[in-house]
Amino acid sequence: MRAIWTGAITFGLVNVPVKVYSATEDHDISLHQVHDADGGRIRYQRRCEICGKVVTYDHIDKAYDDGEKTVVLTDEDLASLPAERSREIEVVEFVPSDQLDPIMFDRSYFLEPDSKSPKAYLLLRQTLERTDRTAIVHFALRQKTRLGALRVHGDVLMLQSLLWDDEVRHADFPAIGEPVRVSDKELEMSSSLVDSFASDFDPSKFSDEYQEELRILIDAKLAHGDAISTAETFGEHEEPEPGGGEVLDLMEALRKSIEKNRGGSTGVSTKPKVKGKKSAV
Repeated sequence: MRAIWTGAITFGLVNVPVKVYSATEDHDISLHQVHDADGGRIRYQRRCEICGKVVTYDHIDKAYDDGEKTVVLTDEDLASLPAERSREIEVVEFVPSDQLDPIMFDRSYFLEPDSKSPKAYLLLRQTLERTDRTAIVHFALRQKTRLGALRVHGDVLMLQSLLWDDEVRHADFPAIGEPVRVSDKELEMSSSLVDSFASDFDPSKFSDEYQEELRILIDAKLAHGDAISTAETFGEHEEPEPGGGEVLDLMEALRKSIEKNRGGSTGVSTKPKVKGKKSAV
């Protein structure tokens, strides 16, 4: 893992230098968009609406629009804000851990001690464990001031960014307030159903079946030759080597690949047919 931020936890006169790491990662297979006619990549361009030019990131500023006027904020403007310059995870209070509603949790980060002596880090971790409390903290990350919860996760300290109070919506559904009678018998049967599914939570028992099936599908297409050169999707064509054979066009290459994998049968359409029944891989 690579540290995304370095700073220090501060409370009172105590200073605990730490490195911050993302605690989670996305396992989804990355897909991009292509033109269905020729497989070419679809590009999204950052084009200026005044001059019509495509603009690179180093010439892009942020702006606020109030409906009538626009205020442009440069990188220098944003860097001048005190919160953006702060490298402190400031503890503002310690609260009972059970008072935190999970709906407020946003992103999670691991904290590694960043000093030759990790004593202050270990002291804070053990204190949180013994008192069963969570530290509520203020910190700044990626140009945003954030509220966070500092708690123990196994042998390490974990920082979890929290949503601000006004970012959590209030659910007010009229149907819930209507008087409905639930009998003791119905409640008993429902409780019995819950007991039949009762278990201890083990996250390793669960997997993302969609991503697994997507990987199988991609591997099967690769194995069957149902793929094109990535360079072709960007409109790049390799020049034939001197003395080499002719360069086959895309549709011809696909047709020959399909014929080869179907035993060389003739009259095969280059466009795959959609079948109602899923074939075994």
